[in-house]
Amino acid sequence: MRLPTFCLVACALMLSATRAQAPAEVPVLKITPLQSTIDFGVKASVPIKGNFNKWDATLTFTSTDPSTGIFDIKIDAASVDTGSGMKDDKLKSKDFFNAKDDPYITFHSTKIVQTGGDTFEVDGNFTIRGVTKPEKLELKVSGAGTGAGTIQGTMAFDRKDYGMNSGIPFIKIADRVEVTVALKGERISGPPMVLKKY
Repeated sequence: MRLPTFCLVACALMLSATRAQAPAEVPVLKITPLQSTIDFGVKASVPIKGNFNKWDATLTFTSTDPSTGIFDIKIDAASVDTGSGMKDDKLKSKDFFNAKDDPYITFHSTKIVQTGGDTFEVDGNFTIRGVTKPEKLELKVSGAGTGAGTIQGTMAFDRKDYGMNSGIPFIKIADRVEVTVALKGERISGPPMVLKKY
């Protein structure tokens, strides 16, 4: 075989191998914090509700199958905002979020399961005050396949499981804390997600 012909064959084989090894195109989503919220609430003799002003959330996939997704939330605990400076200071203290020593509240998904046409259960590791435990986030997605939509979900946990055993003076507080996420997202590249039909 002549050298030029050999080089052409070799180049063709290398290009074929490169194409075969290239990852398949996947959906790339972006969550926009300015149009999204993360809120919480606790039943109490004086209502305790608030949100967090600083946080980041990502949702990444390795295919168009939603079960391949990884959902991460990272919240700046010191950004808590209840509308009351006294409540905020108490929640940031070592009795609750312990924001000085454990500045971040996080959720990292370990499993995503589609449970309906637009609903999902997300198992994950929830960390607050440096304590990590498995929790479940229930999500509802709208706008699938349109390129933009919303992700709304709730998660409830027992604050005492994470060492938040104290109360607030003159306020009776329940143990159950409910977290609500309302995230606005858009697909910035890649194909749309393929959801199961129910």
